[in-house]
Amino acid sequence: MRTRPFRLSDEQANALQAAYLHCRDAETKTRYQAVRLYGLGYPVQQISDICACTPRSLLRWCQAYRAGGLVALLDHRQGGNRARLRPEQIEAIQNQLHRYTPVQLLGRDACPGDGHFWTVGDLALLLERDYGVVYQSPTSYRTLLAQCDFSYQRPAKQYKSHSEIKVLDFEQALEKKS
Repeated sequence: MRTRPFRLSDEQANALQAAYLHCRDAETKTRYQAVRLYGLGYPVQQISDICACTPRSLLRWCQAYRAGGLVALLDHRQGGNRARLRPEQIEAIQNQLHRYTPVQLLGRDACPGDGHFWTVGDLALLLERDYGVVYQSPTSYRTLLAQCDFSYQRPAKQYKSHSEIKVLDFEQALEKKS
């Protein structure tokens, strides 16, 4: 059986424990705990069960810790869509959305709907035209609408078999009976 080359000193284990106790991010806490347990000599399978991680992830975290310390175990993701617009651009967009209708900014031909209310499609056209930003997910546009104090409205359901003439005839028949 091979001996484990990765061992923590008492001060490293204490530093990981302190970081674990003060951390608020659950995934980072898991990384701290897993590396600490591995460095103290716990079996890999037991650590995998305790921390709900794969052995491959555990070894990758240990390697990152050895290379960069506690900082290497933090989450360094930037987030793709939210970083595409600066705060002042978001404020300018919010002002545009509150001040103008889609028809006024985009023109009647560009608006897919009636142009009175902002939709995801209208916002996508505005962002691409004025800011050169295209998001991959409609959720990103909905999030931006929410940031601009707009709520997501679902269109009313209309049945394909719905006939205006039949509805008018039905309403006239009801009026005659009353």
